[in-house]
Amino acid sequence: MGAGRRRGLPRCSGITVRPARASFPELTMAAASFITSLVTRLLRSAQSGRLHQRPFHLSAVRNEAVVISGRKLAEQIKQEVRQEVEEWVASGNKRPHLSVVLVGENPASQSYVLNKTRAAASVGINSETILKPASISEEELLNLINKLNNDDNVDGLLVQLPLPEHIDERKVCNAVSPDKDVDGFHVINVGRMCLDQCSMLPATPWGVWEIIKRTGIPTLGKNVVVAGRSKNVGMPIAMLLHTDGAHERPGGDATVTISHRYTPKEELKKHTALADIVISAAGIPNLITADMIKEGAAVIDVGINRIQDPITAKPKLVGDVDFEGTPEWVAVSSSRGSSDPEIELKSPVLPALQADSLPLSHRGSP
Repeated sequence: MGAGRRRGLPRCSGITVRPARASFPELTMAAASFITSLVTRLLRSAQSGRLHQRPFHLSAVRNEAVVISGRKLAEQIKQEVRQEVEEWVASGNKRPHLSVVLVGENPASQSYVLNKTRAAASVGINSETILKPASISEEELLNLINKLNNDDNVDGLLVQLPLPEHIDERKVCNAVSPDKDVDGFHVINVGRMCLDQCSMLPATPWGVWEIIKRTGIPTLGKNVVVAGRSKNVGMPIAMLLHTDGAHERPGGDATVTISHRYTPKEELKKHTALADIVISAAGIPNLITADMIKEGAAVIDVGINRIQDPITAKPKLVGDVDFEGTPEWVAVSSSRGSSDPEIELKSPVLPALQADSLPLSHRGSP
């Protein structure tokens, strides 16, 4: 929530870390998502506590570039999550357990899963990776998911995407129990999000929301442009920012414009020139350039693109924003540049402790 409106913290609010200028690839966001949802689901209402948000210390100079220290805050959040997990276990409860299903041998998917399991281990969450060949039938995969849904030892479940072409990804996402859906892809969780209700949320939108909240960027009545309309990134980001801040899952009360592949570049430029916040999640290198941004705007880049470095000829990850040409006065947060999985661990642990009447299946939302 922006600084324009202050309300009591909702029972379903959360703490998230997002990196700063020239920081981290999207695989860290995925690593964060299940940790958030797992710990949130497991902490019981019998416990008590209160959320204390510790915002970033930003420059006091108006319109000076804002650089977010992701590493320092990530370590803080990791320690908080680890402490909550250990307190949970010390109280006589079993250690949280995540099951990850990986189909095929996609190198990118293998990297994502490895970083997720490492991140889980770093905060004391047990995990397992279930490997299945790309030739697995849809029926076999659905049967496996059903088995894991009914396994009381499994607290969180995710099926790594993409899946082979012969498997219906939507059917698979909807097969995962909504209560164990740490990716937030089940249609029930998507529907609850659209109705401003607490739910599991996809990691990247959650990260964007927390950048805005922790840096104190005002959203109430502000103009926001979201470049990209994907169901797992662009759409949820827009939904979080434009919805009512007084609802069960409070939104940003912003005026949001969404662009997509059919939006002409000149039309996009007209909108970004008026925007107080620009969020790019389109997957197009250099989509957002300096001449498109007004002074004092905040730019959040969560685009992920693999290109060839013109100097080394080696592949590298870049975002959607041309950082080299971005003026010093623009506040920029990027998802580029690091492979450290601990940088973005999201933890709504403390607000979960306040959820005296909130069903476990409703936790995990900002």
